[in-house]
Amino acid sequence: MGKLARLLSVKEVDLHVEEVTGADKTLDVVVDIFNRVNSGGTKLSKGDLALAKICSEWPEARDTMKAKLKEWDSAGYCFNLDWLLRSVNTVLTGEAKFQFLHDKSAEEIQDALKRATKHIDTCLNLISGRLGLDHDQVFFGRFGVPVMVRYLDQRSGPMDEKERDKLLFWFVQAGMWGRFSGSTEGFIDQDLAALEGPDGGLDKLLEQLRLWHGGLRVEPEHFTSWSLGARFYPVLYMLTRMGEARDWGTGLTLKANLLGKRNQLEVHHIFPKAQLYKRKFKRPEVNALGNFCFLTKDTNLVIGDRLPEQYFREIEKAHPGALASQWIPTDPRLWKIENYLEFLEVRKSLLAAEANRLMKELLHNDTRWLSGPRVSVQSTLAVGGGISSEEEEEQLVALNDWINSQSLPRGILAYDFSDAVTGEQKAVFDLAWPNGIQEELSQPVAVLLNETAEIVAIASQAGYRCFTTIDDFKRYVNTEIIGQEAH
Repeated sequence: MGKLARLLSVKEVDLHVEEVTGADKTLDVVVDIFNRVNSGGTKLSKGDLALAKICSEWPEARDTMKAKLKEWDSAGYCFNLDWLLRSVNTVLTGEAKFQFLHDKSAEEIQDALKRATKHIDTCLNLISGRLGLDHDQVFFGRFGVPVMVRYLDQRSGPMDEKERDKLLFWFVQAGMWGRFSGSTEGFIDQDLAALEGPDGGLDKLLEQLRLWHGGLRVEPEHFTSWSLGARFYPVLYMLTRMGEARDWGTGLTLKANLLGKRNQLEVHHIFPKAQLYKRKFKRPEVNALGNFCFLTKDTNLVIGDRLPEQYFREIEKAHPGALASQWIPTDPRLWKIENYLEFLEVRKSLLAAEANRLMKELLHNDTRWLSGPRVSVQSTLAVGGGISSEEEEEQLVALNDWINSQSLPRGILAYDFSDAVTGEQKAVFDLAWPNGIQEELSQPVAVLLNETAEIVAIASQAGYRCFTTIDDFKRYVNTEIIGQEAH
């Protein structure tokens, strides 16, 4: 009877119910009020509220969307509910802000979800098949997809090659220059508006991008960025997959359609890390993009920690032209480790030339979109931070797996923190959630292992909540995000 008495006592609890009503109570206001009242519990996003409204009329909505997210996850792309709902919104309303979904019926949402997922599949197939960006770590500019989805939904009939490539050119350029790294909703709305009306379309979308950024040509300095978090890391991967880059072990091309999704390409340090550190090169120099190329796993293992002056000659003899196909300077003098910094400068020029060639290819030689004032690029080899060892990388990958197991979004490994206005790289954060673990709600978060006080200060000044140990980070997630005490 004791248990029954305790259960019946619940009837006597006086619960306070706060009603939030009125014409002035917009989605933003409601979310803000809820989060202030519920300050000790899990935060609510605008996407959560919009989805709750949808689920009240269509209870299966969340599970239906999660099933599609799981399908993309199995293909190598990690998206979240807010991201998918954003595309549903652009299809149905032509707007980025979730408040425009508020008065839509369950039938309209169901239809929009079918259209959105169909168009997202098309986008992913185009981006992976034509650009070779076939997994999450190289999938930059993901908030360009809701814009592409709206474009595809508004047109009829199949695209020809020129239209398809122009749309992909816009996607690549938006990713290169961090179009959506600032006010995501604001920029999506600007781009959606460029598609509307009798004079709207791809040309207007590109013109808007050029006016926002300046010249769209790639300069050698853009490849000065370093680490896997650099914005031009996906560009380097794209060059490898789009062009005639060849594996140094087999001599075969590494094109997207030959390897398929989730291939075993690995990052290879052309000049081995251990050899460079032994000669007192700094971490940004060791991990500069100019020192990266992509090879098959077996080839990477065979090369090991040998120096280029030792293994380059073997490669050139076995597979003539394979080095040049990966934009390696042909001057043997630059293969010596004492000339490493000069090697980087020459290779950056070769990479920039290849990037511009491929951009012209996507534009079918309509080069007017590449013209414009040259955007100054400052050297970024002085930036600090970043993953310093394989052991540290394994710890961060395991941490990402843990947070994903809590039904929370993965962070970005080796995040390239850049100035939102100039695009200049400031630092590399080991693991970061630039929009918060609960997007639009919790503050940006960075896990910084074995970093200097200077890197922590850069992140803190930018509004990031910083954690220098994994245990402290997990405690934060358990107490402030999940809302339970750490066990």
